[in-house]
Amino acid sequence: MSRDQQYRGHAGSGNDRSRGNNRRRDDRPFRDAGRRGRDDRSPREAGGRDRRAGGGSRRDAKGHERNRRAQHERSYSAQAPSQRRKRSDPARLTAYQALRAVNSEDAYGNLVLPRLVRENRLDKRDAAFATELAYGAMRWSGTWDAVLEKCVDRPLDQLDPAVLDALRLGVHQLLAMRVPDHAALDATVGLVRGEIGQGPSGLVNAVLRKVTRRSHDEWLDALAAEHTDELRQLGVRHAHPVWEVRALRRSLRANGRDTAEIEALLEADNEAPRVHLVALPGIGSLEPALAAGAEPGDLVPNSAVSAGGDVHRVPGTREGTVRVQDAGSQLVARVLAQVPVADDSGAWADFCAGPGGKAALLAALAHERGATLLANEVSGHRSDLVSQALSAVDHEAWHVRTGDARQIPSGQDTRFDRVLVDVPCTGLGALRRRPEARWRRTPSDVANLAPLQRELLDAALDATRPGGVVLYATCSPHTAETHDVLQDVLARRGDVSVLDTAQLAVDAALPGALDDARAAGHDVPGGGTSVQLWPHVHGTDAMFMVALRKSA
Repeated sequence: MSRDQQYRGHAGSGNDRSRGNNRRRDDRPFRDAGRRGRDDRSPREAGGRDRRAGGGSRRDAKGHERNRRAQHERSYSAQAPSQRRKRSDPARLTAYQALRAVNSEDAYGNLVLPRLVRENRLDKRDAAFATELAYGAMRWSGTWDAVLEKCVDRPLDQLDPAVLDALRLGVHQLLAMRVPDHAALDATVGLVRGEIGQGPSGLVNAVLRKVTRRSHDEWLDALAAEHTDELRQLGVRHAHPVWEVRALRRSLRANGRDTAEIEALLEADNEAPRVHLVALPGIGSLEPALAAGAEPGDLVPNSAVSAGGDVHRVPGTREGTVRVQDAGSQLVARVLAQVPVADDSGAWADFCAGPGGKAALLAALAHERGATLLANEVSGHRSDLVSQALSAVDHEAWHVRTGDARQIPSGQDTRFDRVLVDVPCTGLGALRRRPEARWRRTPSDVANLAPLQRELLDAALDATRPGGVVLYATCSPHTAETHDVLQDVLARRGDVSVLDTAQLAVDAALPGALDDARAAGHDVPGGGTSVQLWPHVHGTDAMFMVALRKSA
């Protein structure tokens, strides 16, 4: 259940429908022209020959499992499911299971795939392959569906959803990974036989052979040629629904950036994000991670970029003293902690704290300053996650409240000095971390969330004492969730002023990190500035933040 659903009081069962198979056709573009995905196990040159040996992996240089039977020796049947399953390629099976969970159960790819990797006991190389395949197929599913529509003799919604997901995996290997065509065909047909049955294997083989008749660029050109509108062509080339392309370009313009950056922004959405680490101030240390090859972060203090591998093996992550957290989110917490507040009584609050990442950093910063943090979360399950995230911080420095933040009392005894309100949003600024999200969101989501975002900001301001500060933040750059919310509150309330958030961000960041080309500030009409980070500029999620001072 999403956080906005919790606030709205409806559960939204994950079994209602398969979102991946019920998209609107006019918002289903298409794929990236400029870059193929990487499969470190079996890269090949332009001529198609595989040059790298398989090493110690269970896979050979062509991406096959070692010691597999020849194709003609297989005897899959619907009557022998256990036999079929054990012959499925473990990495591809894991990717298939993740894609099925996302499309049939509304699961979140970034949550379900790591669990499946652990359950299926994949080694490092197979885990990397499964991750690229699963996340890639999720990101590009609109594109792959457009390709498949040209190769299947019936509407895609008439296919068995399980078969359609297998086809998406096959297309991703053929067009976006350096897997030889014959290996991708053989493995995908084998997967279908092993997990679905003999019946559809012939269809899958025939369809994927049609896909191989065109190259990556030829498919891209053919799909783009069907549109004359520039934004739809961008959607074709970078696997984004056209409404998102339009919204992102509008946001670039609204934040004073060149709209020509839209292509770089869309490309950044399709790249695997770097894993940022933060050591909780006064509690954790990044020295072991740096000694193991992590690089110091270049945006905020006390941060690092993981060297790869299982980040949960980094000392401190299991204890919670070192956390995985996007550098943009780290900057949000540090900006709020460093805003000058006269007569600060040490009463801080995070109104939308789940699942606890920003709250943990904020609580550690509060503890350093002798303050206490109220971490509020509307969902009981997410409140438990917040408590777990905060557990590494002295328990005297924080308290978790479960409930609607709009109902937090605003009387004299409960007014706060600093409040973070990181509102539920569409998440359009974190598409690179949530591979399926771009195809799940619709324009109506923006309109539906806007009243909640305004109400939460109002509640935060009501609960803040005169002279205190509210930091409004969202991981979406959509102007309806950022500038429009800000302008609405400024128009309705006479007790709010906008601070120079850009300068606050410069002060909270590492020296020089937000100067010149990486400047993130934008003037707000009437005074003050807001900050919009970008993945293609700052290497972070597209976080928006603006600091508001409550006046008497």
